[in-house]
Amino acid sequence: MKRYILLFALLLSLSGYAQNTINNYKFVIVPEKFSFLKEADQYRLNTLSRMILEDKGFTVYMDNPQLPDEIASNKCNALSFDVLEKNTMFSTNLTVVLKDCKNNILFKSTEGKSKEKDYRVSYNLALRAAFESLNSFNYVYTAPSTAIASTTAPVQPAAAVTIAVAEPVAKVATSAAVTTPATSPSPVQVAIVSARAAGTLYAQPTATGYQLIDTTPKIILTLFKTSVEGYFIAENGSSNGMVFKKDGNWVFEYYKAGKLVADPLSIKF
Repeated sequence: MKRYILLFALLLSLSGYAQNTINNYKFVIVPEKFSFLKEADQYRLNTLSRMILEDKGFTVYMDNPQLPDEIASNKCNALSFDVLEKNTMFSTNLTVVLKDCKNNILFKSTEGKSKEKDYRVSYNLALRAAFESLNSFNYVYTAPSTAIASTTAPVQPAAAVTIAVAEPVAKVATSAAVTTPATSPSPVQVAIVSARAAGTLYAQPTATGYQLIDTTPKIILTLFKTSVEGYFIAENGSSNGMVFKKDGNWVFEYYKAGKLVADPLSIKF
């Protein structure tokens, strides 16, 4: 009889864990600074993490006072994102994890590795490689049932699932492309194409304002604060102008060949 009771308890535990997956979470909180780095958003790893998670379908917020009330009042409504570092003398090794509010790991990636010597490049490549494990996990947000959401007793999860993914072969070639592209267009061409076709741009704070980057990540526009809130002096290497809200939408206005041009922008601060 005891055997059947133990078996039933085990099945109940596994069932509870199976229901408590990353698919039950819509929101993810990304820290502004990882513990193994000295500065906030160093090497743009925090911004890159946010962009990749949003590309996977999550709604992502940085862990700062600007969190919406839905999360600030109850962080159990969101997953916490973190990056673990285990470097060696010859390589940079990063692992990404997603945890619930009770610090249970619901997702842990395989190690992303890079042997590049430049930290800016190696951390970027290693993080992207670690995120490839998440490609094998078909994330689709599914709101948990009322019964599951109202459960107060935490369910102890089984060991986090690690999905092995072969390390990309062309990582070194990628880093070369990041530093000095062999056939890069002129700065003017880059600025014009990027400003109009970059999609959502992400604002990174600077000493004088913001820099807007795309998912590469590459700087598309540099914004300088003015004495008027919400108005920025802007430049992209080929044009100088203003960025401000017009009819509720951000625009970049500048003169080209004597004519005023207004490019719409999608900015996430």
